[in-house]
Amino acid sequence: MSQLQLAGAPSRRIIVITDAWRPQVNGVVRTLESVGRELTAAGHAVTFLTPERFWTLPVPTYPEIRISLASLGAVARQIDAAMPDHIHIATEGPLGLLARHHCLERHLGFTTSFHTRFPEYVAMRVPVPEEWSYGYLRWFHSAAVRTLVPTPSLRDDLLERGFVRLGLWSRGVDAVRFRPGPKTRFIDLPGPHLLYVGRVAAEKNVEAFLDLDIAGTKIVVGDGPDCARLMRSYPKTVFMGYRHGQELGELYRSADVLVFPSLTDTFGNVITEALASGTPVAAYPVTGPRDVLSDPRAGTVHEKLEIAVAQALTLDRADARTHAERFTWAASAATFLTALEPLRQPQPALAAAV
Repeated sequence: MSQLQLAGAPSRRIIVITDAWRPQVNGVVRTLESVGRELTAAGHAVTFLTPERFWTLPVPTYPEIRISLASLGAVARQIDAAMPDHIHIATEGPLGLLARHHCLERHLGFTTSFHTRFPEYVAMRVPVPEEWSYGYLRWFHSAAVRTLVPTPSLRDDLLERGFVRLGLWSRGVDAVRFRPGPKTRFIDLPGPHLLYVGRVAAEKNVEAFLDLDIAGTKIVVGDGPDCARLMRSYPKTVFMGYRHGQELGELYRSADVLVFPSLTDTFGNVITEALASGTPVAAYPVTGPRDVLSDPRAGTVHEKLEIAVAQALTLDRADARTHAERFTWAASAATFLTALEPLRQPQPALAAAV
């Protein structure tokens, strides 16, 4: 019996509206799918309203991400058809914006979540001040009864930026798929084996990993708009593209350290996947890593990434696995379920904030 059933939660109908969905490979999609599976297994009816239901256009310079061409009426009909007890708007893109409008028009209470630091990502590509983008996000989430964030440090940062009614919603890890085991990959490559897993894009700061002056072999698992350029610039690095399932688990546990160079992630699901595989993590002391790597025996954070890597290479792999077992998708789903808001009239203060 799951934690959700043990809590005696009655069966509920939940609709989650998200602009991020397959075939995207990222933490948002992984989180929503994993929590959805847990909720469904506990007897709840979960509907995802995603770009799959509409015509889409690729984002310029980032074709992996597609923008939905949906109308307000179409989104409203999909929400009504689900007959939900709860509405959760997971992203701030076109679908999320239309769902927000529908809820406010019908006086329906809803929750939102903050997954991604889009202001920083946008500023890396176009000359838009971060505060303009944060202004939009602050406005977007101000209408929600509650906005869920993955870590305490992100909550504190958003509070300083004027966001309100923030709740914590941590993440989990599949400790069966990602588990310790024998080193079966990279055996013919010089060690130590330093692994990066994730999108190969400017916001991930991958070059900080590739520029490390450390003996061994650097391996990149993932793809993205910067991949071709980095493959040309770093010919000694092993670029493997996206890997999934059992193979990804083998890659994690065959690495000596997972290097997480991002300065902008809000959690870092790959961190817990590596830890569950028994692989220590090296990262910068920023939002995400400094929250997840709360036990210095599991991973290290340092302003100088090469120092973090050197320290992580000395850690006991069993301690990494032990720390990862603190993160479960059942607990994450239980937190999410508790945070949901029944459909109702919003408080006057919420309506006034729109």
